[in-house]
Amino acid sequence: MPFAIRIHRTGGPEVMSWEEVAIGDPQPSEVRVRHRAVGLNYIDIYHRSGLYPLQLPNGLGLEAAGVVEAVGSAVSDFCPGDRVAYAGGPVGAYSQVRCLPADRLLKLPETIDFMPAAAMMLQGLTSAYLLRRTYRVQPGDAVLIHAAAGGVGLLACQWAKALGATVIGTVSNAAKAALAAAHGCDHVIDYTREDFPRRVREITDGEGVAVVYDGVGKDTFAGSLDCLRTCGMMVSFGNASGPVPAFDPLLLSQKGSLFLTRPTLMHYTARREDLLALGADLFAVVAAGKLRVEINQTYPLADVVNAHRDLEARRHTGSTVLLP
Repeated sequence: MPFAIRIHRTGGPEVMSWEEVAIGDPQPSEVRVRHRAVGLNYIDIYHRSGLYPLQLPNGLGLEAAGVVEAVGSAVSDFCPGDRVAYAGGPVGAYSQVRCLPADRLLKLPETIDFMPAAAMMLQGLTSAYLLRRTYRVQPGDAVLIHAAAGGVGLLACQWAKALGATVIGTVSNAAKAALAAAHGCDHVIDYTREDFPRRVREITDGEGVAVVYDGVGKDTFAGSLDCLRTCGMMVSFGNASGPVPAFDPLLLSQKGSLFLTRPTLMHYTARREDLLALGADLFAVVAAGKLRVEINQTYPLADVVNAHRDLEARRHTGSTVLLP
């Protein structure tokens, strides 16, 4: 029998266990996939900790790449042997083999290997909807991307630069600053040593940025609002430092008639046609050489407890892959 990571209660990394699981034949609209690589993402910590509740017991993980082993009777888009990748759910990617709905899968181009596919699907599709749907970055825009040396950050910085934006990124140390600069950041701010709203205003000659992409949350939210130009957009898409505290919406008016959105990939890919379109956008920029996927950490899937500990301690840069 194959193995998978399961949780029976929420909490710290220790609640994850490596268990044998029974995997049957796929249901009519499902496929069975044998994973070759699994992605690690901060949302996995939200699920494990209970910040984003799951029905328990359950699995974890939202992205992986592998090979189709079997298809359900109603599936016509895939066949055994197809190389596939997916992101966004349902949870359960921390597994050697699983069945999942066929309409959540994308066929993987032959030019993209399993490890970079698993590393880039959730972060790459997230970058795609942030930059091309939530706020459509235009040539000449100034944009601020927090956690610029993280998995989403490195991809989003490269992509925004390719779109003709002036890219400002924040990081927490010199090593991460060098990494962000090598991946599209025109200006890198170490927010542990610098007042990042003041630096953004200096860089933009007082105007502010068109959009802030903030996956950090509590620690950066208030300062991010001060970085925006009049009628700019605040995109709060993650809570790495904790949830954003409640605030009076009047603040958005006082700071320049700002827009605020809290998007999720799930909503931007709920329709099959939207998932296919975002996937095509992502695969196109990778094929054009505009995105380099940096896999800077790998762990055996069975060692995911340590992977989570390192991620929460902010020891990771770029993307992390779990090997089943």
